[in-house]
Amino acid sequence: MRRSFTIALVAGAAALAACNSSGIPGPESGGPSAGARAVPLVNASGQAIGEVRVVDNGTGATLLVTARSLPAGVHGIHVHDVGVCDPPDFKSAGPHWNPTNKQHGAENPQGAHVGDLQNVTVAPDGSLDAEIAVPGAAGPMLDTNGAALVIHADPDDYRTDPSGNSGARIACAVLGSQ
Repeated sequence: MRRSFTIALVAGAAALAACNSSGIPGPESGGPSAGARAVPLVNASGQAIGEVRVVDNGTGATLLVTARSLPAGVHGIHVHDVGVCDPPDFKSAGPHWNPTNKQHGAENPQGAHVGDLQNVTVAPDGSLDAEIAVPGAAGPMLDTNGAALVIHADPDDYRTDPSGNSGARIACAVLGSQ
């Protein structure tokens, strides 16, 4: 059975409320993310380095990602199938979210996974402030396993199955869990 973003995020609201007072900068209040719950983005040491807000926009979702202390440069970022982020390698987040059983990447003739997202660029100071569209993710993204957002060490090449040669998992946020 699938759950909507709203239901899954409300269920975890008590555990996530502490993120808003973490001192990590987030999206301006009063904007489209005003009703979205913040979930912590953690690094391989388990330290909170930012937050992710999920906004259900009716035809998909928008992920608002704010982070610091990431390696500068281009990184692959994906929605993974399991709402668990156990450091240091975040393999607990499972494979990419792939409800349509496609191969990886927008440039793969047999792709792309719904969880395949556009690369993000981290600034030279290690900060990231990104708004990422996830078309088709309104409601169905969080099944009984939940989902996680994972940032990888390297850029996604948009074609190599199963993960776009995007390297190690360096940061993770639980978008929803059981």
